[in-house]
Amino acid sequence: MKTHFGCIYCGSKRFWRVRRNHFKCVKCRKEITKSTNGFKLSKYQLGIIIHWFVLEQSINRIQEQTNVSKYYILKVLLALRKAMLLDVPKVFKGEIEVDETYLGGQWKNKRLSVKAKLPKPKRGRGTTKQPIFGILCREGQVWAELIKNTEAKSLQPLIQKRVSIGSTIYSDTWRGYTGIASKGYVHRLVEHKKEYVSSSGNHINGLEGFWGYLKRKLVAKGGIRKSRLHLYLGEYVWRYNHRSLNVKEQTKYLLNLVAKI
Repeated sequence: MKTHFGCIYCGSKRFWRVRRNHFKCVKCRKEITKSTNGFKLSKYQLGIIIHWFVLEQSINRIQEQTNVSKYYILKVLLALRKAMLLDVPKVFKGEIEVDETYLGGQWKNKRLSVKAKLPKPKRGRGTTKQPIFGILCREGQVWAELIKNTEAKSLQPLIQKRVSIGSTIYSDTWRGYTGIASKGYVHRLVEHKKEYVSSSGNHINGLEGFWGYLKRKLVAKGGIRKSRLHLYLGEYVWRYNHRSLNVKEQTKYLLNLVAKI
């Protein structure tokens, strides 16, 4: 019989019905149960996949360890990243750092066909790379999102949505933050052209550290489709926010998180 679901081991959609809700794959001869969790996988199999995902192993490595087809592994990882994207603090308060950065890879690593079509981009503000805005609470939590531009009309509504009135906001001197004090915040500045920590102790080094962490992780991926960039951003925001948990605790947390999807 041909089914609408696939074998978790080989991906085939042809089965023999063995007994109620149990099927044997025509191709690999392995028996599976049609699960109701949306992945056609048992809780144990999900847990093993999540365990190796937490350890940041490749798809091939996860397949070796679980004997589950790449189709189902990718399906689980996509669901995980979507869940991680939503599992962030709703509102920050206290001492808050805000900053923006850009992603897009180095020019020297671009394909020749891309270089032939595009001019060499500028560095920093004015670049054609993808801008990202981030908010970090000095207690250790961070939030980040892809944005269209770094102007005040884009940045300040995000600050007002994510940061409680009365909080102290630390930023550089970019014009996109000018006037944020009039919205009910205490605004402290550091001029990066001169120093990274002002004479009064103002800095955004916590968020700068997160940008470095994020970029190292994305570089290690060897290239990500732009349509999936927001998912990987959500993944590394989640990993950073839960860095104090050990592997077992992160696995259990994610297993409960993905079960709610």
